[in-house]
Amino acid sequence: MTDVSRLPGAFHHRWDWQLSAACRGADSSLFFHPPDERGDARTEREEKAKRVCFRCPVRQACLRHSLEAREQFGVWGGLGEEERRALIAAARRERSAACRPAA
Repeated sequence: MTDVSRLPGAFHHRWDWQLSAACRGADSSLFFHPPDERGDARTEREEKAKRVCFRCPVRQACLRHSLEAREQFGVWGGLGEEERRALIAAARRERSAACRPAA
């Protein structure tokens, strides 16, 4: 479930990027997998979704939103669930390393 406490609020200027999204009006099932989807079917659907993202003028804003809100499911900003988790984990490790005292 998305952590709504991380969402930036209901200010139009914070959400206007969605109006220009390449996925606007697209079938959301392209970006979110059904519960029983596995293997090649899931990979193919996700690749199709990413192709939409790669031509999107607001891809970076979408990705930033997904990382800030910790979106757990779907393709956001051209990255799938595992790819976003890996980015978050890498950022966490980097912050942790920066906080350690120098040896």
